[in-house]
Amino acid sequence: MTVTFEDIIRNEKISKMVNQSNKVLEMIGYTDHGPRHVGYVSRIAGEILSRLSKPERRIELARIAGWVHDIGNMVNRKYHGLNGAVLLFPILCDIGFSVDEACEICSAVGSHEEETGAPISDISAALIIADKVDAHRARVRMKQYSPNDIHDRVNYAIQSTKLTVSGGNITIDYTMNDNASPMEFLSIYMTRMQMCEKSARFLGCSFTLRINGVKLNRWDT
Repeated sequence: MTVTFEDIIRNEKISKMVNQSNKVLEMIGYTDHGPRHVGYVSRIAGEILSRLSKPERRIELARIAGWVHDIGNMVNRKYHGLNGAVLLFPILCDIGFSVDEACEICSAVGSHEEETGAPISDISAALIIADKVDAHRARVRMKQYSPNDIHDRVNYAIQSTKLTVSGGNITIDYTMNDNASPMEFLSIYMTRMQMCEKSARFLGCSFTLRINGVKLNRWDT
């Protein structure tokens, strides 16, 4: 039996865990981490590996890891990657994944946090990049929006996000309005962008960060 991405998004238990994780983060003032975010991460992780001509099953496993990567937040924000990996392993095995594939997914989930993570496979590297580049006004919870909250202000200032993979380079382009500055972006996203650089190198690529057309990191990272 081969478990597909569609099987995962239709799984009732996993859906409830995704939604509960998002609810917990909403209660403590975080931006969206629900189906919109995990859907984006899932799609981008798969696209990265697809553009790098990885096998179809690796691409699908990256998409699956993207969908489930944040469920550890239902336990606690701190160490949510590690918690998520521990929660997921028996569920994935029960659904029908082989032990090897369950291990691949859980290793990627457990390695995606800035505090404790690092790229350890192609799936993990693609997941990290897809997760860390997701900054956009669509993530702001408008009922809770505060211009005094730098995360709200920076995300709401980002009007478009485009990731491309071409010629051995992974590029993220942000278009921001003047509600926030590139300096403010870097004050909260620097560690995430550095993690993207490491993950791109793991995949044999360089990484470029651009805001409003201006490159903000070295070309050879």
